[in-house]
Amino acid sequence: MDTERFDSSDLGATEEFLSRAYTPMRIGGRPNDTQTRIERTAAGGLTVDRLTFGYTMSYTANPLGQICLITVHSGSMVDTTEGRHEVYGPGETFLIAPPDRPYTGALHSARYTITMFDPTVLDTVAAAGAHAAPGPVRLTGQRALDGGANRRLGGTVAFLRDHVLTGPTVPDPLVVATATQHLAAVALSALPSTAYQEECHRIDSRDAHTDTLRRARTFIEENAHRAIGLSDIAAAAFVTPRAVQYAFSRHTDTSPLGYLRQVRLTRAHRELKTADPGTSSVTRIAARWGFPHVGRFAAAYRRLYGTTPAATLRTRG
Repeated sequence: MDTERFDSSDLGATEEFLSRAYTPMRIGGRPNDTQTRIERTAAGGLTVDRLTFGYTMSYTANPLGQICLITVHSGSMVDTTEGRHEVYGPGETFLIAPPDRPYTGALHSARYTITMFDPTVLDTVAAAGAHAAPGPVRLTGQRALDGGANRRLGGTVAFLRDHVLTGPTVPDPLVVATATQHLAAVALSALPSTAYQEECHRIDSRDAHTDTLRRARTFIEENAHRAIGLSDIAAAAFVTPRAVQYAFSRHTDTSPLGYLRQVRLTRAHRELKTADPGTSSVTRIAARWGFPHVGRFAAAYRRLYGTTPAATLRTRG
């Protein structure tokens, strides 16, 4: 097991160390406290670093060639690669960049853990899956799929850091190899990837039955007055967003959000028919049912009912 410590307030020395330890990079910024502390532990192709930067630092880095997971403990990190502005805060574990891509960003008084391993471990783990996709495996997204996935990934990193690579003795190579494969498997399940796309499609297609459609429709009809979206509809139907989309396309001629618009248009129509034109307005009723653009609301209303919402309001029975 290899260990290394770096503690310096010299920005030039920090840039040199980071370039040697990770990938050639340039750092900059306007630091107040330039103290940098890094503690590195590596064994069997697995590297875990603890880093503390007491200042704001920007960076421009070459590709790492490694799967690099960041767990933020305090402060924040901002990914600005290719014009993005993704902010990661305490408790988040994410992929900093694909192994073959350069990246840019900044960190703000951040304390965090870096965990790195060879990308081929992903292929080894994915090959053991019953429905793995052929070819090299890629992580296709940087953020975890949901809160539970983020906690699993962060917990796995913490276990490797605090138990596998910590102790007075050199860790058993078999333990390190097994732990690295476990981390790769958790990363594949927690982050978007090409590994199990075919299996996900199969499961989503299986769940796209009429019971899913019924549950989704019921939820939409009971909650059309609320600010709901596709993820809320899918959660109420106990399936993934893609499965509920499949269910609507398979059994209807609209989408989940299309059905939500239809329900809201119907509710707005009912209200226009019973509202008092002296105290209500088309704009107010349209906004109440999720149509902030009154012109688009009027066009959709006319296509469905053959008249304008203003005419319906005026002819209140």
